[in-house]
Amino acid sequence: MEIKRGVAVSPGVAIGPAWVLDTEEVRIGERFIATGTYPEEIERFDRAVQAAANEARQIQKTVSERLGEQYGAIFGAHAALIEDPNLRQEVAAQIRDHSFTAEYALSRVIRRRAKILAGLNDRILADRQSDLFDIEKRLLRQLVGQRQAQLQKLSEAAILLAHDLAPSETAQLDRQHVLAFATEAGGRTSHTAIVANALGIPAVVGLGPFLTDVSGGDLVIVDGNRGLLILDPDAETLERYRQAQAAQAGHERELIELRDLPAITRDGVRILLLGNIEFPEEAAQILERGADGVGLYRTEFLYLGRKEDPTEQEHFQAYLKVLRQLPGKPIVIRTLDIGADKFRSAVEPPAQERNPFLGVRSLRLCLHNKSLFRVQLRAILRASAFGDVRIMFPMVSTLAELREAKLLLHDVMDELNEEQVPFNPQIPVGTMIEVPSAALIADLLAKEVNFFSIGTNDLIQYVLAADRTNENVAYLYNASDPAVLRLIEQVVRAAERHGIPVNVCGEMGAEPMYAFVLIGLGLRQLSTPPSAIPELKRLIRSITVEEARRAAQAALQMESAQDITNYLRDQIRRILPEALAV
Repeated sequence: MEIKRGVAVSPGVAIGPAWVLDTEEVRIGERFIATGTYPEEIERFDRAVQAAANEARQIQKTVSERLGEQYGAIFGAHAALIEDPNLRQEVAAQIRDHSFTAEYALSRVIRRRAKILAGLNDRILADRQSDLFDIEKRLLRQLVGQRQAQLQKLSEAAILLAHDLAPSETAQLDRQHVLAFATEAGGRTSHTAIVANALGIPAVVGLGPFLTDVSGGDLVIVDGNRGLLILDPDAETLERYRQAQAAQAGHERELIELRDLPAITRDGVRILLLGNIEFPEEAAQILERGADGVGLYRTEFLYLGRKEDPTEQEHFQAYLKVLRQLPGKPIVIRTLDIGADKFRSAVEPPAQERNPFLGVRSLRLCLHNKSLFRVQLRAILRASAFGDVRIMFPMVSTLAELREAKLLLHDVMDELNEEQVPFNPQIPVGTMIEVPSAALIADLLAKEVNFFSIGTNDLIQYVLAADRTNENVAYLYNASDPAVLRLIEQVVRAAERHGIPVNVCGEMGAEPMYAFVLIGLGLRQLSTPPSAIPELKRLIRSITVEEARRAAQAALQMESAQDITNYLRDQIRRILPEALAV
């Protein structure tokens, strides 16, 4: 038995035979053309571009109907990239100047671009390499006259193993036949990961080389919860996972029954369970999972992969789409939370920063580009006339930043009043607590806002100075660290003193053992991915606040993250053993 560890991007467990995808789908036969024949070769490339772009738009239509327009937009962007005049110009120059075939010229250009992305020291941009290779394969199939047929050959349920999967390949996977997939390459923020999660296919990526260790038909296990690929599992491991699968199936049936029940502890304390969403289409999952509303509506999808800034109307329609699906429920909209290194405005070039995590990002970026910020603020305020909309500023690090953002918000309110545009003048305003400085001045910030939301993902990495995407310091990134728990407690106490609610919207709140200790620290709101809500509701209905408080106080007295983790695991194993079944 071999256990490979990678990045969990879509939850779930699957057991089945391996099906290894051939990595040599399209072979480039000739590298050179006859001297003087380049016009015909460029024309051949142009025909392939048109055919490939049409194919990408057809996939966009299919995916939009199946998953929603925001997922289909990924492939609309692919079509635009295929038709990019700069790509055509570079390939044509290679053909004309070096007598390369269209296939070889394309491959050289794509690999040069991929190398540039890989060297930008940015994980999200590096993950976009798969989009480039997807475009390359689509064009090569048109040029060479080959069509992808391998994925359509699968007629029995299996686990797909590959070096990498392009987003378009992932979008066309048959859920009945593909139990799960695992890849050597890929990252958490790739479009492949996003599509896999939307389809509900368990997936692990970024495993590193493993295809030489497995043959088609070998029994494998994909654990999308913990990011594991298990090759040739021994009898004990196989039985443990099979029992866990059976227990999980029964457990999920029980969780469905909890959907319409409130999240109330055994001693009668109500805990609000909210959902985190990224696209408007995900609002339906909020209802399906029995959530109380949206605690974090990320708006970055409106900005990424575009050549122009989103309009006020585009913002407004996206927010309205969620409000219409969740009438009467609170919707917390977070303003743009992205770094200048990833954001390209129509009026400003992307910034070149040595350390983007400590640079112009999130609220800093918005305050730097106030015209862009005003567009989003206007749309949020307009949407507030149609439901319980709340606005949240990310990455606030000083009181001055928060006040500047609020001042701009009030300017926009005055503007809308003059235009007689309806909005909620009492719209609740909150701030995220995700940098140590904000946590340390929480008592001052609490006087300025209506609520806090603790972003544990960033807070943990900033407190411990450990990049959560860097495998070399991954051992330091730990939600159980005493410094993290003590800082969270400090924020909760500050919020309590000023009578404002505090929420947790990071990954920490989605895990039962951390949700347990967070409730013990005084949290009465948790915002998580919709898939985590039923499990958390079951936990909440199984505990008392008093036992959670005792556990939190015990954890705060411990000296190491490992001690706290072991202690919390023992507590959850006692309360909810199926949560730690595998």
